[in-house]
Amino acid sequence: MTPYTFDDRNIHWHKLGDFEHIVYSILDIDTDNKIVDVLFKLEPHKQIVLHRHKALNKTLVIQGEHHLYKANGDIKEVRAVGSYTSSPASEEPHRECGGDEGAVVFFSIRGEEGILYEILDDQESIIGTLSFQDFSDLFAAHKNH
Repeated sequence: MTPYTFDDRNIHWHKLGDFEHIVYSILDIDTDNKIVDVLFKLEPHKQIVLHRHKALNKTLVIQGEHHLYKANGDIKEVRAVGSYTSSPASEEPHRECGGDEGAVVFFSIRGEEGILYEILDDQESIIGTLSFQDFSDLFAAHKNH
């Protein structure tokens, strides 16, 4: 079987604040239905900040492997390229990264107007949030460039 590589050269990647090991490209914001469609690109074996999802997330792994880790560092799940998941909001914090090649993952974040992600420190205290409005503002800012 011939391996295929997703060509992301025409995607405009953006750094997400001070977060390391992750870049994003917002594809669309549906304000009527409260849906954010975004690509996240994760570096190989470099875990991103601890966080929890406060909204339904539907994901599709477009390239590489998507690794998820429990807050204690134990591997939770490895999602192969082509894997589709639908995950409801959860109180379980986790970290994510790409496998050997990194990962590009499509996220469709759905149905919430308020907080979509809580950003946590190592003691699982909330140190920040990302809201629907935050993603809307980022999308509008990048649309004009």
